[in-house]
Amino acid sequence: MEIRNKKISIIGAVRSGIGTAKLVKKIGGVPFVSDSGTKENLKDAISIFDELGISFEYGNHSDRIYDCDFIVTSPGVPTDSPVLKKAVERKIKIYSEVEFASWFCKGKIISITGTNGKTTTTALMNYTLNECGLKSYEAGNIGKAFTEIAPLVNENEFVSLETSSFQLDFIDRFKPFFSLILNITPDHMDRYNNSFDEYIASKIKITDNQDEDDFFVYNADDNLTFATMQNKRVQKLGFSLKKELHVGAYLKNSKLYFAWFGSVTEICSVDDLFIKGEHNIANALAVLAVAKTLNLPNQKIRNAFKTFKGVEHRIEFVKELNGVEYYNDSKATNVDSVLVALRTFNKPLYLILGGKDKGNNYDQIKDLVIKHVKKIYAIGSSAQKVYDYFGSIVQTEKKESLESCVIAACKEAEPGSVVLLSPACASFDMFNNYEHRGKVFKQAVNDLK
Repeated sequence: MEIRNKKISIIGAVRSGIGTAKLVKKIGGVPFVSDSGTKENLKDAISIFDELGISFEYGNHSDRIYDCDFIVTSPGVPTDSPVLKKAVERKIKIYSEVEFASWFCKGKIISITGTNGKTTTTALMNYTLNECGLKSYEAGNIGKAFTEIAPLVNENEFVSLETSSFQLDFIDRFKPFFSLILNITPDHMDRYNNSFDEYIASKIKITDNQDEDDFFVYNADDNLTFATMQNKRVQKLGFSLKKELHVGAYLKNSKLYFAWFGSVTEICSVDDLFIKGEHNIANALAVLAVAKTLNLPNQKIRNAFKTFKGVEHRIEFVKELNGVEYYNDSKATNVDSVLVALRTFNKPLYLILGGKDKGNNYDQIKDLVIKHVKKIYAIGSSAQKVYDYFGSIVQTEKKESLESCVIAACKEAEPGSVVLLSPACASFDMFNNYEHRGKVFKQAVNDLK
């Protein structure tokens, strides 16, 4: 699409908005950025825009937004927000940041979505491809915004792209070479009007523009994922923890295998994976399906799996103090992620739970909490909801800050136990993002004496 001299309004001035504005400016378009946030919260973005001569506004969205050829929206802006609804009424075309970035990416996109596991799988994908001799860039919800990376990617290079449902809401021609849906369970119900079907529809958009030259990697243990894909032309590969597959990657007798129309190859054992847990075996199988489709060498894949250390903020060990281990799982922004974390530990847990609620139903972790959790520290705007649900079944205390949770847990946790930040909620009530929340937790832990 010809961008030169086109007026492009950009909604949101954080990471993806900054990347979009810089890209528009670079290719000769006329960017205008609008964000409803405060000057204090946007000071880094404002400094960049001032330096580059990019027009912007903050504090509200003026009608200047609609004086444009089209809008690029950031994933943090709800689809039903007044600013976007007004654009729709005025028949102004809206694109997501990943859609816009994809127009300028010459390489092959590996787009990874799912309710849980996206970050780890994207990081492992990027690491494995590079370790196997290909050139891959990490972008999307992990690393840099896709708009920062897209112009750098040459033909025969790859982008390992973590892609949320929010980023898929406004795609048009976005066409990944590989699309991966790791799983689909209820999440972001606050954003999708408590409609699970709307959330599923957003996830499935990842495959909309794929054809017979492209590949779709699906979770064969998740009937919902595959059932929605039966009429697509795209080539399909599964991954499974439970059954052997004709095409795809699967686990059998603690070994990881890849099957290609009946030809089966053993790749490695579960013990070869540095990152542990059943959820990480599933993540590795998804990566394996892509790596072997690309014909990458077995030994190099195995070595990559052996040396990949995991990602920050996902069941991340911080330190041990007085016989108590501290883990940062700030990336756990939904109940399913907390379920995974609770299953990871066989020690008594002191759990920090709460934040910006997304329509959480805690029934699915109730039994594990009763079995493993000694005490819950409830924080954030959902602290009362957490207290009301768990207060009668496990010792629960509301806290005003993350730091106070850490200090209290340090005093109360017994040797041989684990203090776990696994909030099940978004971070935006108290923090800029889950990374900010995780860093505050780690700083508080490291400040303990």
